[in-house]
Amino acid sequence: QVRLVESGGGLVQAGGSLRLSCAASGFVFRVVIMAWYRQAPGNQRELVARITSIGSTNYADSVRGRFTISRDNNKNTVTLQMNSLKPEDTAVYYCNTQYGSGNVNYWGQGTQVTVSS
Repeated sequence: QVRLVESGGGLVQAGGSLRLSCAASGFVFRVVIMAWYRQAPGNQRELVARITSIGSTNYADSVRGRFTISRDNNKNTVTLQMNSLKPEDTAVYYCNTQYGSGNVNYWGQGTQVTVSS
């Protein structure tokens, strides 16, 4: 079955960097769009970055220029490099894909990112 496992979260000071990774299995990774979302306490889950099967990317305005999403279709992984982190980036970050008939949403378990001021 589809499985998404995130890693790489943690605590960092403002201005620092973190690298999140998502290991995917159970589906044909190379053909799907992969995305990172985040959810801060009291807020709705929001799209952070998305990457298509051919590597086209788009970003939320709040992270553009600071975050970079990439994928390795040989290793079935998607990565989010986060630089110049701000306290408002604090959230649980989720790996996401849509797959199968009906484009079912699949989510990882989430990884906590905390940025201290």
